[in-house]
Amino acid sequence: MAGQDYYEILGVSKNTDTAQIKAAYRDLAFKFHPDRNQGDLDTQDKMKALNEAYAVLSDAKKRQDYDAFQQQYGSTGAYTHFRETYSEQDIFSGTDINKVFEELAKSFGLRNFEEISKEFYGKNNAFEFKNANVHFKGFFFSGTVNPGRAFSRMKTSGLLGQATRTLLNNISGGHMAQHCKDLHDTIRIDPDLAEKGGSHAYYHKQRTKKLVVKIPPGIRHGQQIRLGGMGEEGSTGPGDLYLKVEVKQSILNYIRKHLPF
Repeated sequence: MAGQDYYEILGVSKNTDTAQIKAAYRDLAFKFHPDRNQGDLDTQDKMKALNEAYAVLSDAKKRQDYDAFQQQYGSTGAYTHFRETYSEQDIFSGTDINKVFEELAKSFGLRNFEEISKEFYGKNNAFEFKNANVHFKGFFFSGTVNPGRAFSRMKTSGLLGQATRTLLNNISGGHMAQHCKDLHDTIRIDPDLAEKGGSHAYYHKQRTKKLVVKIPPGIRHGQQIRLGGMGEEGSTGPGDLYLKVEVKQSILNYIRKHLPF
């Protein structure tokens, strides 16, 4: 996808408003939905490109940044510089892609986004979604999901945010116990690894095991990497582990910053 233009991918102009962008994406999502193009790997790649383009152009801040990169570097260089600034997690944070797929599922009987996410992005990929007036953070299940079992595994850091939990408590008159706990830690990486991406060895003290953390290219100081299911164990399943990234300063940058010359 490197070098491609998000506007060209969705077939819209730079002056297209958000409502028209969503309409264009909905039509293309229906056209290239994997249930309508089974076994076509090219179509899957096209669908992934559409998802990314829509996630960027439907968000005012991301679209503004992307437009600024286009103005400075042109259509060819804008994508590269944008992806150096935004990780995949950043791009899909806050997107309503799942809502579009839910509409297609209700209208045409196609699978929703959670169900097809594994074949697109692999298991344990997580993005924040916004749906109507409820903003919640979700994770992708792997394998076949049993609704009852899936519901019992929902947790504070999973599909049910605080607003949704409060709503369900009010409806049921009951109380949903929070038995899972997320863990937080910090990792320090070299500037070269932050720029190019790669693997980083991390020792999980609570589980006394060594993990290999995949660092995405262009990650920035202060961003977090989520390791699904690596948090504290609970009666409804494990929480998640969030690793805050600290990028080490190079000696040259340190000297420039601290020495007066």
